[in-house]
Amino acid sequence: MNGIRNDDDMTALLSTPVDADTLGRLHRRLEQAAERAGLVDVAYTTVDSPVGRLLLAATPQGLVRVAYAGEDHDRVLEGLGRQLSPRILRAPKRLDAAAREIDEYFARRRQVFDLTLDLSLSRGFRRLVQTRLPEIGYGQTRSYREMAELVGNPRAVRAVGTACATNPLPIVVPCHRVLRADGTLGGYVGGVEAKTTLLNLEAAA
Repeated sequence: MNGIRNDDDMTALLSTPVDADTLGRLHRRLEQAAERAGLVDVAYTTVDSPVGRLLLAATPQGLVRVAYAGEDHDRVLEGLGRQLSPRILRAPKRLDAAAREIDEYFARRRQVFDLTLDLSLSRGFRRLVQTRLPEIGYGQTRSYREMAELVGNPRAVRAVGTACATNPLPIVVPCHRVLRADGTLGGYVGGVEAKTTLLNLEAAA
């Protein structure tokens, strides 16, 4: 029958290689259709940077996640699916502004980020600390103790460290500017090498 393919024909069709341009066009059409239908709750893309490949994710409320490659991007996306919504799609255009500002930051053309942020991944004391981190100016640093004093709880030094370590928006929300009281780096979600790179970048401006 002309309208029915046999198994060999179907196998051949499914195994036919599809070039990258075609896949790209199909994905853009999917992205546009999903956007029009309101089916994308979390959009994401990845960008290259001097500290490795970064995952950027946003909700309609704003940029919600910046993740280093060492955090395992697939695992981060799985976490966003559980915490926010399973309706996640690679949609680079939704992240154009964030990608551009991060690129400008690494090119030393931007010292302050002008992005709408979605802080829904953080709560309580952690969120309080993270909302105050942008008060540390470009090229400046504060100690964990100074940050604890800034948020009105001088004894919460360890909790400040935890808030910095769990910051869902590193680079944009500058937890890298918080150091130990003796001036040593302390921990960092992107690793000590990334923290050093960011501090050196800002110090050279």
